[in-house]
Formats: sequence, structure tokens, C-alpha cells
Amino acid sequence: MSPLIEMSGIHFGYPGRPPVLKGVDLRLEAGERLCLTGANGAGKSTLFHLVVGLLRPSQGRILAFGGERKAEADFHEVRRRAGLVFQDPDDQLFCPTVAEDVAFGPLNLGRSRAEARAIVADVLDRLGLGHLHDRVTHKLSGGEKRLVTLAAVLAMDPDVLLLDEPTNALDEPTTERIVEILGGLKQAMIVISHDPHFRRRIATRTLRLEHGRLETPQPKCSHAIGEKG
Repeated sequence: MSPLIEMSGIHFGYPGRPPVLKGVDLRLEAGERLCLTGANGAGKSTLFHLVVGLLRPSQGRILAFGGERKAEADFHEVRRRAGLVFQDPDDQLFCPTVAEDVAFGPLNLGRSRAEARAIVADVLDRLGLGHLHDRVTHKLSGGEKRLVTLAAVLAMDPDVLLLDEPTNALDEPTTERIVEILGGLKQAMIVISHDPHFRRRIATRTLRLEHGRLETPQPKCSHAIGEKG
């Protein structure tokens, strides 16, 4: 079976800056929970933007869901089937209420209002967020916003999840809830995370982005067991 997403020899640099990616190779297979780590500015979020076509590589190939993706039209299907959860929830939530934010994706995909309402109720119930249904989005806590962005993406029933630092700045109970939710999902996913404890709990495989390439992290010495995220 072919991988869900495959990137080969990807190069990318922002105008006027040194190259960020210098020959990245990546494969995501069905059922994988692939974690990416690396220093700030290494290009991890850039990689996600390349997968969904928000940016284009200067060199290399992107294959997703069985087809090569080059032109803007090629990425329309990718954006329907790969749900991207941004690092900052405020970049993703823009409707007045939680229900409207979660309904936005299904409505945009052509679902009727009745279908969208049913999807919203189902997703919020599955994530234990039914009590937030009518809440004003901008008044939610940071952790609540993070969970709602995940609900909004899951409402579109994607085949792949792309999660950018899903536990960043969250308290322990909300982090535990994220771990529980992700562990119970059927979707393959790529998760960017600096937190080694979180990665160990959810990842089937971890890669480190360093010097413009993805590598398997080398095991650390035993004295590093107490490393903090």
C-alpha cells in the first residue's frame, strides 16, 4: 500500500533568508502517529504548510493520497483530506460561537445545515465538549480553544491530522485529555511537539528536523531520563 503522504528531496527557503529545508524526505503510512521535533525555526511548521499547499517547494516532490501535488488545484483534495490544526488556536477560530466554528468545515464541504448540526453535536459529544456548544469562542480558555480547534478539524472527517504543538502552554488535565483523544483516533497523524514526555506517549515513530533534514533522533545517555519538555 502506498503511503498517505510522501515528500522527497524537499527544499525551501523564505525570500532573503538562508534555506530552511535542504532535502527533506518524509513518509506517513496508514495508522502511524509520527512526531516531529527540532529547534524553533527549524522548519517544522513550514513542512506542514508545504504538505497542504500553502507554500511550494523550490525543489522536490510531494505525493498525497496517491497523486503528485504541484499546482493549486492539486492541493484542493489534500486540504479536504488532511486536517491542519495550527499552533495558535486564534489563527483558526473566527466564528462567534463554538458550534458555528465546528460547523464551518462541514458546511464548506457542501453538507446541509441539518447535517452540519448533527456533525457538530456528535463531534462535541465524542470529545466531551458538549457544554461548550453555545459558548462565545473568544471567551474560551486557551485549553478550551485548543480542544475546539481539534473538534473543528475532526468535523470534516479527515484521513490525516497535522497537529502543530497541540499541547503547547496547556495545563496537565488538558494535556491528558489531548493524549486520550489522540490515542483513540483512527486517523494517521503527524504531530509537531517539543515535549518528550508527550511524544513518548503517543508516537509510533519520531523524527528530528535539524540542519534542513529529517533524521531519526539518537538515543540520549541514561542521565538524560529526567529531561523536561
